Amino acid sequence: MIHIENISNRSHELFSSRRGFLKGMLGAGAFVLSVRLMPEELFGAAANATASEGMAKAALRPSVYLAIDMDGTAYIIAHRSEMGSGSRTALPRIVADELDADWSRVKLVQATGDEKYGDQDTDGSHSVRSFFDTLRESGATARLMLIRAAAAQWSVPPAECSTNLHTVVHKASGKQLGYGELAAAAAKLDVPKKEEVKLKPRSEWRYIGKGTVSYDLKDMCTGKAGYGQDTRMDGMLYASVARPPVFGSSVKSVDDKAALSVAGVKKTETIEAFKPPIGFQALGGVAVLADNTWAAMQGRKKLKIEWEKSPHGVWNSDAYKKELQETARKPGKVVRENGNVDEAFAKGGKIVEAEYYAPLLAHASMEPPAALALFRDGKAEVWAPTQGPQGARDAIAQALGLKKEDVIVHVTLLGGGFGRKSFPDFAVEAAVLSKKTGTPVKVVWSREDDVKFDVYHSVAAMYMKAALGSDGRPTAWLQRTVFPPIGSTFDPKNNYSDPGELGLGFTDVPFALASFRAENGPATAHTRIGWFRSVANIYHAFGIHSFADELAHAAGRDPVEYLLQLLGPDRVVPRAELPKEFPNYSGDYEQYPIDTARFRQVLTLAAEKSGWGKQKQGNGIGMGIAMHRSFLTYVATVVQAQVDDAGKVRVSRVDTALDAGTVVNPEMVKQQFEGAAVMGTSLSFYGEITATNGMIDQSNFDGFQMARMNNAPRETNVYIVPSEAPPAGIGEPGLPPFAPALYNAIFAATGKRIRELPLSKAGLA
Repeated sequence: MIHIENISNRSHELFSSRRGFLKGMLGAGAFVLSVRLMPEELFGAAANATASEGMAKAALRPSVYLAIDMDGTAYIIAHRSEMGSGSRTALPRIVADELDADWSRVKLVQATGDEKYGDQDTDGSHSVRSFFDTLRESGATARLMLIRAAAAQWSVPPAECSTNLHTVVHKASGKQLGYGELAAAAAKLDVPKKEEVKLKPRSEWRYIGKGTVSYDLKDMCTGKAGYGQDTRMDGMLYASVARPPVFGSSVKSVDDKAALSVAGVKKTETIEAFKPPIGFQALGGVAVLADNTWAAMQGRKKLKIEWEKSPHGVWNSDAYKKELQETARKPGKVVRENGNVDEAFAKGGKIVEAEYYAPLLAHASMEPPAALALFRDGKAEVWAPTQGPQGARDAIAQALGLKKEDVIVHVTLLGGGFGRKSFPDFAVEAAVLSKKTGTPVKVVWSREDDVKFDVYHSVAAMYMKAALGSDGRPTAWLQRTVFPPIGSTFDPKNNYSDPGELGLGFTDVPFALASFRAENGPATAHTRIGWFRSVANIYHAFGIHSFADELAHAAGRDPVEYLLQLLGPDRVVPRAELPKEFPNYSGDYEQYPIDTARFRQVLTLAAEKSGWGKQKQGNGIGMGIAMHRSFLTYVATVVQAQVDDAGKVRVSRVDTALDAGTVVNPEMVKQQFEGAAVMGTSLSFYGEITATNGMIDQSNFDGFQMARMNNAPRETNVYIVPSEAPPAGIGEPGLPPFAPALYNAIFAATGKRIRELPLSKAGLA
């Protein structure tokens, strides 16, 4: 069991500068980790506790991410969250590569939420991209300090020394010293300036670009890995929260007599409703606290709560759908324009119009939200499977009226996240209840809670129109998108999308079009709208790349040939063609431009590997293709589908080609894209959240289904384009092209064009 006194006693502070830290700790004979260390139960292995203690006593710590002890152990901070995307393995391996460390002698320490690590939000598929250079410099800095320490001991120039797996070598004399033997001496040296640090050439990389399994794989497979649901503490209470059934409602009155009569139930507590905008706040409601989860949940069922009315009680999905579609049919705010679309349409040609629709989606990650909190002596500690420990710390501090420095957020493993666990409302609930009760409190969400009170992926309606010339190419292209934006969660008055969301597959269309216009219409949100794996790229890719396929068939052209024609000659899309406020996933456009040659490469590779054009289509068998750039990665996917005599669709094969620039762990890349095919199948076949009178209709996997073994893709192939371009995103880019490729395959198989997600709406799932 966790003894919180031991946790608090293992907390240390960082000196104000790197050099000050290094020099200041020499008197104590150790360099101390500047994080609060996590109790071993949270990761379930004694090895993690040992690593934490070891890092606290390590002799050399040249950066916030790295420490080396005198026994040679290299401790590397994992400063971002692990939810299956592999960042907890990939990022430390970047450090280890430049350090020339023996990976078997590396131990990871999970960081708490703290700005000193830089951005810790594990979202947007930018963990590697944002920290690739920083982490390389961290490892290379330590390597240089070890080399200098060895050179001084041997009285030779540092330039004559090199490293080889945890060892500094002087080839001329044959002398060598291990990193552990040099750690104390290296700690006495000044940390080199950035310009003094030399990074390895690509040809000398040991780990970057080489596939490996997850650092935590063994613990995951043996049940030792610790997730948010695994947290325990002596004397803690379990909480199950009854939340307002309609967003924006609050508790009017509560009768808890029956709930308190349930064996094991100790008390109930009201969580105040949020003050708009909701942001990262808790929804509010009534918590039943008990000495076990079952009792808390049973007691919650017996609560008699009267809820205040909410203006969102008028929300009904069918009427709302029509509202969005009507808006999409009308002119909207122009968010990108090249050429003159109106003049081009006026010249005539074959007009093609289509409307597409995608519903709300729930995240439904394998592990529902859970968090353990302890409030004591005006300070709070929380253990949670959070994607954003810094944001969680701020939200908890605000809810408790504390300074953020008085809140510590420990990060457990995440049993999936997909963006849901970027919202720390469940951790806020635990912290508020711990303060109210004076005891440790663990909040546990059920699957029903998870589905009914999610921060949903937005619904969207799209309208597309094009005029085709005599050669079948578009002379004019108009597209509109209407969806309640994520910004509405942080500002209820925000009903137009910001450039960031519009840049997710809508304003960044790469086609060579002389006349192109993109418009955005307003949409009012009636629930929390949040981040979701690949975000707005899901519906934008679905609409745009389904429409491209429609145009190919309208022109009587092969879809692959037509896409290549739409791309035009290889080029970098001029920045002037894009909106003035074009976010480009926060990547510098000079470094990460939209390059149609990279599109062409993945498109032709996916087509070739899938056997495109080599088999007759129709009579229930079809192939569809779609390409998309998201999170700075280029992807093309071919889906082969079969439609049986009963009209049910099965995915027989998926071939995906991707160019993600420099890849750190190709094994994890393949896993992410294989997983995207399964998730894409779930969303394409079943994904839909609806509401009646403001209340979510679905509550579990019976209403919000997932793909099962019998209808998951039977074969998935992933092809990584070798590239020396800067690293790009991995976790999200595999999802957007799947749905349009599948729907295009269904058209090829049946001649029936479907323009609405999911397939269950058309009776094909």
